[in-house]
Amino acid sequence: MTRTRYALVGAGHRAQMYVGAITGTYAESAELVAICEPNPVRAQHYADAVTAAGQAAPSLWQPDDLERMISAERVERVIICARDDQHAPLIVRALDAGADVVVEKPLTIDAASATAIEDAVARTGGNVVLTFNYRYSPRNSALRELIQGGGIGDVTSVEFQWMLDTKHGADYFRRWHRSKANSGGLLVHKSSHHFDLVNWWIASTPTRVFASGGLRFYGADQAIRRGVAALPARGTHDGAHDAFELDLRDDVRLTQLYLEAEQHDGYIRDQSVFGEGITIEDNLALVVDYASGATMSYSLNAHAPWEGYRVAVNGTLGRAELDVVERSAVLIDTELHPVLDPSATAVDSDDALRRHGERLIVQRHWEEAVEVPIITGEGSHGGGDALLLRDVFEGPGDDPLARPADWTDGLHSIAVGIAGNRSLETGQAVRITDLGPRLLAQS
Repeated sequence: MTRTRYALVGAGHRAQMYVGAITGTYAESAELVAICEPNPVRAQHYADAVTAAGQAAPSLWQPDDLERMISAERVERVIICARDDQHAPLIVRALDAGADVVVEKPLTIDAASATAIEDAVARTGGNVVLTFNYRYSPRNSALRELIQGGGIGDVTSVEFQWMLDTKHGADYFRRWHRSKANSGGLLVHKSSHHFDLVNWWIASTPTRVFASGGLRFYGADQAIRRGVAALPARGTHDGAHDAFELDLRDDVRLTQLYLEAEQHDGYIRDQSVFGEGITIEDNLALVVDYASGATMSYSLNAHAPWEGYRVAVNGTLGRAELDVVERSAVLIDTELHPVLDPSATAVDSDDALRRHGERLIVQRHWEEAVEVPIITGEGSHGGGDALLLRDVFEGPGDDPLARPADWTDGLHSIAVGIAGNRSLETGQAVRITDLGPRLLAQS
């Protein structure tokens, strides 16, 4: 059996899922022949993982040699896990060099680079796959199936709240994401997941965005305003720690990928969330109009005490409500290290849902509310990651829920965040058709 030849571009934490799939479940149909990563420690980390799985060692390359790598190693598909602002140039270069692309969300971070991808796809005819794993989560698929089947009629509006807690949410303010120039801010980096869900749930595309928000909790100015004592510049240090600090030495993987690698590129993974230089927002609210006539109200809080999301979809025949508690609390141990909430078993009662769980309710006009069963599988995201990887490595099958995504889906998801950022700058509503890419002008 001929195996597809893959190259990994970007060898940070997010690359683990793909390397594990290639060396595990899909080892008979895929092989990782090259790694393109400027940091030699991170590159070698994944090269060692490949050889430990019994496969031949991949060759190691620098980003400037991407085209030469694709040619020399006869690379057929490139998996891009680099920093968000690097996605577009890497996608364009890979397509022009003759390789197809698998890329982590977001597609890119601004309109100009989105246009460059659009032009490259048209020029080369190459294929670009976006990995929106949230589509595959059983709870999100269940809501799509309900709406698609006409369970609440035509969608008129969506109410969407997303809470990032003080473990997960805070982490965006420690690493490269804290600079909007790197990530596009949470509206692009994180919320593109959420905007894609809505586009997919209601089978429509955004047309206009108004946004409001700011940096209201993290950052030096907010800490001073609240009278919070200044923290060390980084969390990896001896002595007492604050609950908002991250000591890389507490996690073997973070030590290997970042602490032991920082000497080569100067990237500090554990910066203070109350330090200087943060240019992204931690509280955001949007109103989004869609081509179908529906409207969404959306909010994101990156310093919530619990993590999860609440979605309500209103339709001409009724209303669907999806409540998800991914983590009910972030607790601290005796040394002030954040730890996960120990209640990790989903249960059925109303009281227990607030601790941990998920529930989908539909109520049609003139009827009682009914709970819709959510059938979960094993593994990450209720088994959703396994389904996503199957589509990535085996190719999408006949999916009645249309979960596989390509670059056009990625473009429509980031369009909301890009327009939102522009709205934050101008104080005005922004029309998607004004962003630039031709596909958006057709929405």
